[in-house]
Amino acid sequence: MSLESPLGKFLGHGSARDGTGHWWSQKLTAVALIPLTIWFVFAVLGMDSFDYASVRLWIGAPLNAILLILFTVSALYHSDLGLQVVVEDYVHGATKVVTLMVLKFMHVALAVAVVYSIIIISLGAIVLGSASSGAA
Repeated sequence: MSLESPLGKFLGHGSARDGTGHWWSQKLTAVALIPLTIWFVFAVLGMDSFDYASVRLWIGAPLNAILLILFTVSALYHSDLGLQVVVEDYVHGATKVVTLMVLKFMHVALAVAVVYSIIIISLGAIVLGSASSGAA
């Protein structure tokens, strides 16, 4: 017994069998973003100053760098999933495929750039911190 209508069977427009996984991914990233966002807000509010050197040393702390990478990658993945749903619902034709491809590329490129930047800043801050402590 099938829940699909005869017209749906004929046209081949049935379930893509991908909705549940997408839904779970969206919900899991939302739940993961709750503590990560709270950490980020309190960590930023707890900083004494926002000059370049202070922020660089803050990112250089291993726990901050790891949590910052988790926060940004989770936020970008959550954004990608949400925008995918919007595009699939409201954009039609060839524009839909192109838009989905551009959005996916943009999110992946941003994620790579963010992770690379945090790692470079973190390693630079570690080198900077060890050089300044060695000179003292």
